[in-house]
Amino acid sequence: MFHAMRTTFVLLALSISSLLLLPAQQPKDDQLAPYYPTPQTVVDKMLQLGGLKAGEKMFDLGSGDGRIVIMAAQKYKADATGVELNDSLVRQSMERIKTLGLTSSARVIHGDLLQQDYSSADLLTVYLLPVGNELVTPILEKQLKKGARIVAHDFEFAAWKPVQSVSIDDDGEGRSHHLYLYRR
Repeated sequence: MFHAMRTTFVLLALSISSLLLLPAQQPKDDQLAPYYPTPQTVVDKMLQLGGLKAGEKMFDLGSGDGRIVIMAAQKYKADATGVELNDSLVRQSMERIKTLGLTSSARVIHGDLLQQDYSSADLLTVYLLPVGNELVTPILEKQLKKGARIVAHDFEFAAWKPVQSVSIDDDGEGRSHHLYLYRR
């Protein structure tokens, strides 16, 4: 419990400090979602909670090393797209996607997650700080089709009420996780 509270406090402090450092500028992706890899067991639970089905289009906002995109394409047979600003993480993701032979069903867009088109999405996964969720909310409200699902890791969307939430006990890294499912 202490570890979970400490991690949440640190992430909240990062979120607040990013707002204070750049009051007149739009935050960069690493301030919306610093690279913090989601454990594989949590990745699988996110995709399960989102009800991802074969052939569906899914997007992972701030996709980091591509682990959610890769599992969505490999295990769930989805058409998976990640959005990542960090050059090195995009290269790492695409190399792994190529090595696994998933280039027809998985890709990572090198770009700003606030500047993308999500209108084709059936499922979005996000592990953004609260400021990131707040900034992407109006974009998703405008673009997402009826029935699209969003699974948020650890941080809720303040403007929306989740239809389901799941707590995941300590996964071996010393903290618990929380997932929130939303439907448009």
